[in-house]
Amino acid sequence: MHPFASYVLRSYYKQTGWNEDNLYANLTRSSNALLDFSVPRGLHFSISKSPNPLFKTTYSMNALPSLNGSVGYIFTSCDLDVKGSGDVRFKDMVDRFKVFDQPRRPEGKEEEWLAGERVDTRDYLLYGRIYIPTGRLDALYSTRLTPTLQGMVAAISDPRVPLSSERSRSNGPSSNVMFSLQHDTGKVCTEYTWSAEDGMWGVRSLYNFGKIGTHTDTSVDESEKAGHAPNGKGKVKRVDEEEAMEGGLKGRVSVGGEFYFSAKEKSAGVSTGIRFTTLPDATPPSFQVPSSSTAGPSCPRGPPSQPPTTITALFNPMLGHISGAYAARVSRDLSLASRFDFNVYSYESEWSMGAEWWLRRAKVWNPPASSDEPQPPLPDLADEVQGVVKAKVSTSTDISLLWEGRLRNVLVSLGVVSNLTSRSKPIKSIGLELSYFSSG
Repeated sequence: MHPFASYVLRSYYKQTGWNEDNLYANLTRSSNALLDFSVPRGLHFSISKSPNPLFKTTYSMNALPSLNGSVGYIFTSCDLDVKGSGDVRFKDMVDRFKVFDQPRRPEGKEEEWLAGERVDTRDYLLYGRIYIPTGRLDALYSTRLTPTLQGMVAAISDPRVPLSSERSRSNGPSSNVMFSLQHDTGKVCTEYTWSAEDGMWGVRSLYNFGKIGTHTDTSVDESEKAGHAPNGKGKVKRVDEEEAMEGGLKGRVSVGGEFYFSAKEKSAGVSTGIRFTTLPDATPPSFQVPSSSTAGPSCPRGPPSQPPTTITALFNPMLGHISGAYAARVSRDLSLASRFDFNVYSYESEWSMGAEWWLRRAKVWNPPASSDEPQPPLPDLADEVQGVVKAKVSTSTDISLLWEGRLRNVLVSLGVVSNLTSRSKPIKSIGLELSYFSSG
């Protein structure tokens, strides 16, 4: 389950029109949602509140295995439509398999003029959190410099490890400041970073082949759409209007890479990656008006014209690490993913497989009481998502199970990690996380 701060940050990106999915760091986000989901450990509570559209507060407490907590504050320059935990769209609160829409060139704010002078300001977000009783402080500042340029400053201050020598012997977090500059044109997205702790310089870039979308296009989440033309008449083009290859999947390809160098450690690294993803269908499922008073609703909810699929490959030549992942939605509620990791130097390998299954509650449609009454177009009868079950198994013998759902107005995560080959400790960890937040 996304923490409240992450939910607010994603809402800020959406409100300001910034596409975080176009970063090279998020190249494998769809498969990671099924293969690298985090399972809560111990007992965790969080309560958050939005007193107004600009200011948010969040409080959290870990009761097990040790007692600690944190207090966080978020302030944004623009109004955010942050809903309560009982009203928020459930799929916005969890990492999940998703075929993302076309990358688009970001647009800036509309200009505001007063008495011949421009008075609009840059959008920004401020976030701070202090941990109790350790005194660790996390901070984040993000601002939009230009329509295609975003700057970020992230900082960690931990009074427990003030010296580098002590920090190297400690397993705890270290004090650090990191600067990031992101430039996104839709076609190409490049990120430049610098870390003060180890003098690390880095650059990441992602290039998208094919056409890029425009802001007049409709953003489509293919997990909620079925790809049929209205009333089943005619064929509607996909969102990018590209022609499909006969007998194959229609999609787009993205390639990218990163390079980083540490002046302090006298070390460097490089990696490269490629992603193929199918295109989301352009139209939602429609409901046909019955031709007679006795006919029932016709709901063309058939499968998409092609299975939503994402294929990624990563290669780090210096470490000799190769990773390939395949993820696809095989039915409306079931998505599967597999990944193979191999090291060309040590010949070590790992195979992982993950799945997610959506739990729904059907909505009831009540037809008109009299058959003589004109029948209006039927409403969307899409089932309401109540939760999701995730599972992961790998050759490392660990099995992870996670259930995330909503009980009344509280978001709940319950998970367990086990090693069935261990007789002494078959259950490695188990955890429960409860999250409640209000919008006013």
